[in-house]
Amino acid sequence: MAAPKTTPSPEPKPAPCPVCKGSGEVSRTVQVGRKRRTVGRQTGFCLNCLGSGEAPAD
Repeated sequence: MAAPKTTPSPEPKPAPCPVCKGSGEVSRTVQVGRKRRTVGRQTGFCLNCLGSGEAPAD
């Protein structure tokens, strides 16, 4: 008799980073001039998850 085959359970997905919400990028407002006028937004990678999009392990 052959033993029944069992399929391994899939690895659970890591939770998305709460700061960048899984995208790996965050935006900051860019201001210029003496009156600090807002001209747009600049993106950069998330320093909490280092751009991976996954929540860091505590």
